[in-house]
Amino acid sequence: MKRGTTAVYTAGFLQGAAFVMIPALGHILHQAPYAFGNSAYGFLYFPEILGAILSALAAGGIHSRLGGSGVFRLGALSNAAAMFLLVAAAFAGSGLAYGLILAETLLLGIGFGLTNAAINRSASLLFAGAATAAVTILNAVIGGATAISPLILEGFRSSIGWAGWPALLALAWLALLLLPIAAEGPAELGGLRAWRRSMLPFAGAVLIYAICEGSFGSWANILVSVNRGLPAASGALALALFWGGMTAARFALGFIPNRLLHRRIVYLLAPLGIAACFLLIPQLITASALLIAFTAAGAACGIYYPYSMAYGIAAHPQEGTQMAGLLVGALMVGEGIGSFGLGPLQDLLRLGHIYTLSALWAIPLFWLAWRNSQPARAQGAGPHD
Repeated sequence: MKRGTTAVYTAGFLQGAAFVMIPALGHILHQAPYAFGNSAYGFLYFPEILGAILSALAAGGIHSRLGGSGVFRLGALSNAAAMFLLVAAAFAGSGLAYGLILAETLLLGIGFGLTNAAINRSASLLFAGAATAAVTILNAVIGGATAISPLILEGFRSSIGWAGWPALLALAWLALLLLPIAAEGPAELGGLRAWRRSMLPFAGAVLIYAICEGSFGSWANILVSVNRGLPAASGALALALFWGGMTAARFALGFIPNRLLHRRIVYLLAPLGIAACFLLIPQLITASALLIAFTAAGAACGIYYPYSMAYGIAAHPQEGTQMAGLLVGALMVGEGIGSFGLGPLQDLLRLGHIYTLSALWAIPLFWLAWRNSQPARAQGAGPHD
């Protein structure tokens, strides 16, 4: 095993577990003593947008000065601090808790951006002959953590209190710094020199995709347990199954050779599956049907982001970290829009109607997937990917 592989994939697991924390707490935060309304809950995701923008702009510059290990360590420390703030919020009054969680999401956005820029780039270098598979499997690990994290959180909530899970994650982030870090790759351009206009279509694809992912992931718990009035456990399970479906799709497609199932075909089919789920979910009422639909939504979302990441890095090998940071930033901005935006938007439209209209996102997603996956643009993506 190459040096740094354990650190890269462990960081992926921890990042996925931390990333889903606020959506997993959705039902709890809507109840006393917090009693956050839809708008207040949705606004919790807004600082993630700021953190994501900061990290996207900074990733390449930090890499040029501190190397990939510097980006990785700063991201891990930001994530650890975010989890400690969430623990503090669990023991604070409702007013103070809201401020602490806002600060937590800001640091989580920064940590997510820096850590994911570092580990996605490292994965593509560790397994250069199969970069797309390595990136896809890394994101499958991230998705797997997001799938089980709500269930672990629920277990802590019913035993010693939900704060135990973020406390454990905070300690794990600090322990991660003791593992060997991946070796540095070739020299890269960083800062303003690394920005290319050709990066924007990849960022646009990830941004729109992330709005869809945020609409599913951040509101699954609310739609099932609040809007449909089903048990809280069903809401947590819907969220877990969404990420579980995403993880299963990433693992399956990550290990299938390109010669058996061309990744460009799957990339183009993904937006159609996303649209179908947006149209279907508002029509469902029973818990079993909703759980199956959110699992399918996760599977439909599975590969669009990691394939966009792999195509983007392959098209910009000299700006790999900057490209990865930009796409992670775009992911977080889109997640923030899909999460934060749906809160106040529900003052005008029901969540089910928003889902139905969201099926239109498939149009730009399909066009951008077609454009970004053309062989002339994905110049570094060979048949072994």
